[in-house]
Amino acid sequence: MFNLILFGPPGSGKGTQSERLIAKYGLKHLSTGDLLRNEIAGQTPLGMAVKNLMAEGKLVPDEIVIEMIDAAIENNTRVNGFLFDGFPRTTAQAEALDKLLAQKGTEIAIVLALQVSQEELIKRLLNRGRTSDRSDDVNEEVIAARISEYEKKTAAVAEHYKKFGKVEYIKGEGNVDDIFDLLCKEIDEKKVA
Repeated sequence: MFNLILFGPPGSGKGTQSERLIAKYGLKHLSTGDLLRNEIAGQTPLGMAVKNLMAEGKLVPDEIVIEMIDAAIENNTRVNGFLFDGFPRTTAQAEALDKLLAQKGTEIAIVLALQVSQEELIKRLLNRGRTSDRSDDVNEEVIAARISEYEKKTAAVAEHYKKFGKVEYIKGEGNVDDIFDLLCKEIDEKKVA
């Protein structure tokens, strides 16, 4: 099983590249946001607990998120691996994910981090804001705050995986196909090693 984490700040092209990587490598996309919404929509006991926490304005505890990821892995045993999106966001979550994967005889093979200048991110998000209904993509100050928050949170996770030599930084500016080729090159090298 080949598992990877794709990092990228808002506007880095992570969504576009995720779709392409999933199609090429037969990976299952694991987005914690999607998992939470599915549990709530399915009115599972876990979903109802999550819904109540969110209604109270509380964050969903790491244990619950890990439990959902565990269930998603168990329900998708025939995939080639998983592409994690939106998780882990903290070192504690990364350690919990590593422990869960080790129990299943697998691990994170690579962490791909798309790097895009703040100027380019703001330009992309403002453009996206003009064509979508996303209110968080129309205000430059809000965008800058989101980028800053992303950098604060994910820097520690990248440091965690750097200790194991698993982080590769990819220039996320330029032609979409060229960026995809760079991502694939890193994955293919890791899969062979």
